[in-house]
Amino acid sequence: MTIIHLPKTKQGCGTKIPQRLILPVAPQAAARIRFCGEDPLPQAVPLRGALTWIADLLGQGSDLAGLDLHGPGDPLATVTMTRDILAMLREHYPDLPLGITTLGLGLAEHAGVLAEQGVSRVTLLLDAVTPQTIKKIYTWIRPGKRNTPLAEAAEILIESQAKGISACKAAGIAVSIQTTVYGGINEEEIEEIARQASGLGADSISLLPGKGWLNKEEKLPLPSEETMAALAQKAGQHLSVVCLPEQALQGEGIPSADAGVLSVPKPTTARPNVAVLSANGMDIDLHLGQAIKALIYGPREDGLPCLLGTRDLPEPGSGDNRWQQVAEILNDCFVLMAASAGQKPRDILSSHGLSVLLLEDNVEGTVDVLYGGGKKGKNRK
Repeated sequence: MTIIHLPKTKQGCGTKIPQRLILPVAPQAAARIRFCGEDPLPQAVPLRGALTWIADLLGQGSDLAGLDLHGPGDPLATVTMTRDILAMLREHYPDLPLGITTLGLGLAEHAGVLAEQGVSRVTLLLDAVTPQTIKKIYTWIRPGKRNTPLAEAAEILIESQAKGISACKAAGIAVSIQTTVYGGINEEEIEEIARQASGLGADSISLLPGKGWLNKEEKLPLPSEETMAALAQKAGQHLSVVCLPEQALQGEGIPSADAGVLSVPKPTTARPNVAVLSANGMDIDLHLGQAIKALIYGPREDGLPCLLGTRDLPEPGSGDNRWQQVAEILNDCFVLMAASAGQKPRDILSSHGLSVLLLEDNVEGTVDVLYGGGKKGKNRK
């Protein structure tokens, strides 16, 4: 489950980003990436929980520029539910612009209805424009209720995404393309994605570095900063390139403990482990208030940090008592890493000796830093 604050602005990477709240309320996936491991889809946040969180944030004075329905599944895989959610959000918060993030299957058919429900922006997950590359990226794609052969589904996806962009623009909905760059797989198509999307009327594109498992033994390489910069330059010839929080800006790394800028928590004998909130096991991307599981990393017998297992966290809704329980469950951890968190839970956990570190980055690289390894990070607070 993911609720992420986007920063109000990002300097040095193109377009400024408004502060939007991402609501992971879609329970069903429309496709599966080959590099996301074998874990089941994370649990979607109940609408009542999302409404409570929005109210809390606004009550604390947060300046929200909009609400986005994004994951853990695809909002268009359960269209009726998504329409009900949009109607409820519009009823409670009529002044907040609404958006959805989707693979685009069925987008053309529902663009008009989405516009009527108040959707003003669609983020389209577009990672390839050829069937050959799509088949390298996805394990399966489900255009309807039944499984479809991947070769056929790839063709359907390409057509659906193209028609979806056009339909959204005709309905007055802005379209932002979000493309994940998979090293050695879709790098050669990035400029063509931007070119085609621009021709169909898309407004912008964002590029994210992709990383994952090719198989049980081999990891997909993370594209270098130089590669990402070069691809952004090529894409920028056709569309405005938007920088998302997952993309590091120069000077935003986590400093070392002796840098004098940030005091990075350190393991102790009593607290040797690290707790991480992650929806996919690869990125620190969950909000503390909505997480119900934590990944636990710690040193193995040879001293190298590794994943030790997972632990269930209390369900949202029990107030301060919940954070007391979290502190007890994670009493052997010296730090809890999350994408974002409220000040009160952070204060309560800190009073129990558990530091909360807010950042959005790769799990393994950041864990390595905390145990004295190399570079990393996009520390947020």
